Amino acid sequence: MPIDIQRIEMDQLACWRIRRGDDELLIAEQGAQILSYRKGEAPPIIWLSEEAAFQHGQSVRGGVPICWPWFGDLARNPQAVQASYHGEQAAPFHGLVRALPWLLREQRSEGDAAVLEFHCPQALGQLPGWPHQVELTLQVRLADDLQLTLSSHNRDNQPVVISQALHSYFAVSDIQRVEVAGLADRPYIETLEQWEQRQQHGALHFNGETDRIYLELPDTLTLIDEGWDRRIQLTSSGSSSAVLWNPWIAKAQRLSNFADDAWRRMLCIETANVMDDAVALQPGQTHRIGLKVQAIKGAL
Repeated sequence: MPIDIQRIEMDQLACWRIRRGDDELLIAEQGAQILSYRKGEAPPIIWLSEEAAFQHGQSVRGGVPICWPWFGDLARNPQAVQASYHGEQAAPFHGLVRALPWLLREQRSEGDAAVLEFHCPQALGQLPGWPHQVELTLQVRLADDLQLTLSSHNRDNQPVVISQALHSYFAVSDIQRVEVAGLADRPYIETLEQWEQRQQHGALHFNGETDRIYLELPDTLTLIDEGWDRRIQLTSSGSSSAVLWNPWIAKAQRLSNFADDAWRRMLCIETANVMDDAVALQPGQTHRIGLKVQAIKGAL
């Protein structure tokens, strides 16, 4: 299988384009953010906004942003995660590393797979308001599937507690014609209704704005897309929580770098460690959160 890896420029951002046969993966060095992923002539698997801006210091709308060392609003995180931040400025949503320059530490081939490894040097004690020393790396492996592994190794002499997410945007034919299997009977937090705790019944279908935190999950979730006659199978490791999000009509009109009708074409299923699934790292300890993405022909 021929593999071609090239460094390219997209407006202000340096990116890496990996081609493996007819498959293509695009990664920005900023934030080590996956931007897009597709296999051959099939519809894209990872969604990138048609209005995405590729600017220094700004996370790109779509792809797979990395949320770390906390997810979402810091004030909604466990107290131990909140206590790790001592910044004079208000804590930004989704942590501190999405818009920082990461470095490509290694690229190699393993058989017919391409492997790239990025690291975030600022996480070793240089993040503003977050004085801990954690070696933070992302390994990207492109073969017949896509595998992402985010590793956090505590090099500090004290424990540190983090929440995190691989904030994955998936492309769909029509959000009203998809469902997510694997959530049945699992507890979730309905953030749009005063953060009520509820339980899922059956597969999840979409008929309005969705912003839910699912807990106690199995390793595998499946995004079933009737319109494109395919399934996207998501296999996680080091995680038992996920965030599912779609802005729907009204909120889509308020989002930056997001077309008014883009809500129809995307769904976020974010492999995460949030709420009680937050990670406590002892000195010298490593935690890895992983995601394997497989597109499979046939919706049933």
